[in-house]
Amino acid sequence: MANTDAVKNIDKLKATFTNVRAEIAKKIIGQVDVIEQVLIAILTDSNALLESNPGLGKTTMIKAIADTMNLKFSRIQGTPDLMPSDVIGTYVIEEKDGKKVFKFQRGPIFANVVLMDEINRATPKTQAALLEAMQEKQVTVGNQTFELDKPFFVLATQNPIDQEGTYPLPEAQTDRFLLKILLDYPNLEEELAIVDQFTKPATKEKLKQLMSGESIALLQKLTRQVPIANDIKKRAVELVTKTRNTPDLIEYGASPRASLGIVLAAKARALMDGRKFVSEKDIESVAFPVLRHRIVLSFKAERAGKSADDVIKEVLK
Repeated sequence: MANTDAVKNIDKLKATFTNVRAEIAKKIIGQVDVIEQVLIAILTDSNALLESNPGLGKTTMIKAIADTMNLKFSRIQGTPDLMPSDVIGTYVIEEKDGKKVFKFQRGPIFANVVLMDEINRATPKTQAALLEAMQEKQVTVGNQTFELDKPFFVLATQNPIDQEGTYPLPEAQTDRFLLKILLDYPNLEEELAIVDQFTKPATKEKLKQLMSGESIALLQKLTRQVPIANDIKKRAVELVTKTRNTPDLIEYGASPRASLGIVLAAKARALMDGRKFVSEKDIESVAFPVLRHRIVLSFKAERAGKSADDVIKEVLK
């Protein structure tokens, strides 16, 4: 599919993503906003941090998204004894033609979609091993650099209620994630549907592969081509600037990386909706996941019991 054909048929993209969501819904009930935000992160060639309590289907969700997009999936469990080599890979000695040679054995980071479960349980050294992969799409072992598979997407998860034996991510590292996604409990009807689905006789139904790595790479290029009006773009930058000029609510505001993130994420949201333009509603919708991990609340705001989302709502006004 050529770029020109894709632009002409941009309205067809809405139907494509509707089908993708419907296919994922065969495995995941509810969580519509969460799935949308994960798809936004993939379209913008970025990474996401997902915060939720245990048992809400994070692994099932990401595996379903990877299967629907025909992408290679791997899962890494964060533990205090996890070493960087367990993530990236290491050299092993093999015998070849009677000689012993070193061969690089790839780690689970060599996949299209990598789920780093409970990243805050891994030590800072292992957390840092992910940084080069997330930012540069490559890993370095010794003096040799290895390119990662494309597309490449990291979804890291952390549990907000379990603090014992964890290593909180520093602000500089959380800033590398485009979005911080919050996953909440399902409502009563959704939970009843979940119980029905996972307590009936098991079936081996496979999800349809509706995309490919090549089509995702094309969509990532198209995302950047979605037009945005100057006044909408200015609205995004003013919003980020305001986080630095509201000392009664925010002690440390967001960097220009947040401005880039809001504009890119808004473009992706418009593309998924089959629109050829970015609306102000797109900006306001993506502002929460883009900003909530990039601002540090003031003591006054914390004492008043405000959350990051509460403060972002006030800034948006």
